[in-house]
Amino acid sequence: QVQLVESGGGLVQAGGSLRLSCAASGRTFNIYAMGWFRQAPGKDRDFVASINWRDASPQYQDSVKGRFTISRDNAKNTVYLQMNTLKPEDTAVYYCAAAVNPKLVRRLSSVMEYDYWGQGTQVTVSS
Repeated sequence: QVQLVESGGGLVQAGGSLRLSCAASGRTFNIYAMGWFRQAPGKDRDFVASINWRDASPQYQDSVKGRFTISRDNAKNTVYLQMNTLKPEDTAVYYCAAAVNPKLVRRLSSVMEYDYWGQGTQVTVSS
């Protein structure tokens, strides 16, 4: 089992910044990737960014490229999402997720890749 706890959400004006954190605990040695997803009211849970736990290679949704940065601290078992130049359309509940069971076809942008999820943290960007 892996437990994930997110923090860092809040209310910010458009153009501002926030940094989300996600601390993993439990059987973290099996983690091979972590991701951030977001879900706005009435919409599906969408991919934001992912990071390979071994080599830290990132992947981003096109709409956040150049504005968001995902990083990880292996020693702390923590993944971060630095969000800059925030826009009202970034408003959503943000979830972090951990992948521990290798899938036949690896797609880190898919919710199906991940085995554990955090409780979510609200990000609200005012215009």
